[in-house]
Amino acid sequence: MLDIPSAPVRSTRWFRKRVVIPAALAVAAVAVPVVSSASAQASPAAVAAADRHSAKPTVVLVHGAFADSSGWSPVIARLRHDGYPVIAAANPLRGLDSDSAYVSSLLAAVPGPVVLVGHSYGGEVITNAAVGHENVKALVYVAAFAPAEGESGLALTGLNPGSRLGAALVVRPYAVAGGGGADGYVDPAQFRAVMAADLRAADTELLAAEQRPVDLAALQAPSGVPAWRTIPSWYLVAGADQAIPAATEKFMAERAGARTVVVEDASHLVMLSHPGQVENLIVQAARATG
Repeated sequence: MLDIPSAPVRSTRWFRKRVVIPAALAVAAVAVPVVSSASAQASPAAVAAADRHSAKPTVVLVHGAFADSSGWSPVIARLRHDGYPVIAAANPLRGLDSDSAYVSSLLAAVPGPVVLVGHSYGGEVITNAAVGHENVKALVYVAAFAPAEGESGLALTGLNPGSRLGAALVVRPYAVAGGGGADGYVDPAQFRAVMAADLRAADTELLAAEQRPVDLAALQAPSGVPAWRTIPSWYLVAGADQAIPAATEKFMAERAGARTVVVEDASHLVMLSHPGQVENLIVQAARATG
């Protein structure tokens, strides 16, 4: 097992020269159905039924540790171009139970079917948050944790050799009203090697500076009953991942019965380096379950 002070994984902000999504806000796009002149003359009930039949599912994206929702920006741009409503959830990164409850409350407020997508630690969150939500039709894991009951992100990171995350963690105590904890960051000097070796150095310097920390207790918390046992899942394996070993990603994908694709040369931040392939997998899941 890898000796990680308190543990794993994650993404980060997108580059300013591309599509910019405000860091702290969820991003939503609403697909507006086109109504022909014939349908305009139909009864309101008939029009509503036709709209429900043709509407695409909402894609809810959940980022992981060392990141915020803007890390999904290039994927969001492609999904919106293809007509998908998108919400990029602001994962709090404070604790697995509380983060999952937050995303669960968001899912309860989304009308219609949902394709729920998680990257890295965000995979743990969606595994727990989707339980009990009949509107979640598909789970998509992007270089993400897909834990079984009782497993933690920290334990999964050390399941196979190859992760460089533990040695790169910087731990800083934080204080809040009524308590505090320990936040984990990726050492900026090691950020590119661990998280994003297939991105430009100038871009990864920004990502390293802008990273959001995760409370390390979140990575150590045991997961609950996994939603992937009852909800169809898809998995994108980042073949050159230095945060979560690719062997562990393949193991989790197979265990979950996920439809799996492997991007051989991809780093952990595959949604930034290969956004087209990430979006393709999300669309596959949406079409298969729509």
